[in-house]
Amino acid sequence: MPTSAPSSNRFKRRRAETRGALVRAARQILAETGDTSASIQAIAERADVGFGSFYNHFDSKTELFDAAVVDALEEFGQNFDERLAEIDDPAELVAAGFRLSARMADSHPELMQVLRRRGLGHIHSDNGLARRAQRDLQVGIASGRFTALDPAVALSALGGTLLSLVELRFARPDLDGDEAAVNLAEMVLRMLGVPPDDAYEVARRPLPDLA
Repeated sequence: MPTSAPSSNRFKRRRAETRGALVRAARQILAETGDTSASIQAIAERADVGFGSFYNHFDSKTELFDAAVVDALEEFGQNFDERLAEIDDPAELVAAGFRLSARMADSHPELMQVLRRRGLGHIHSDNGLARRAQRDLQVGIASGRFTALDPAVALSALGGTLLSLVELRFARPDLDGDEAAVNLAEMVLRMLGVPPDDAYEVARRPLPDLA
């Protein structure tokens, strides 16, 4: 019986596992300190893989840390997809996204620390949350829910405000994160052209079950 297919599958699986371990190690470093000066040897040891394995997957540390940020942002976006899938109103999606982000500072601290330290450079990327936010903004503008403005400018405002909220959650853990998120969400909705009374109500709608 030929064994090439099972062997190939095992090789691909192990290769994917090694790459995943390196990415996870880089994510941990970014979350803990944000310092990317760690040696490749130190990264490989943290990932529990051989030093030589690094260059089978990445040409440089820069490439690895970029992959780690993209991986974290994609996980962040997938959390939104899973938890907010039943919401159709673009305004409610924006508000719920802010509130979910505030809670994820507690439930997903490593992920949110990566966002806090490296998210600014990915506000206009084609992956992660940026792609999803751009989609929701375009739907909101096309439907008249949001004021007809440049989606790129709106994305800058949303992304910058979200990163400020994440920074606030870590810098001031004594503050009520849910209340801060609701207030910021209301302000952002008004900035996007949602009438004040409507923005107030939408920002305070019950969240989907986030358990």
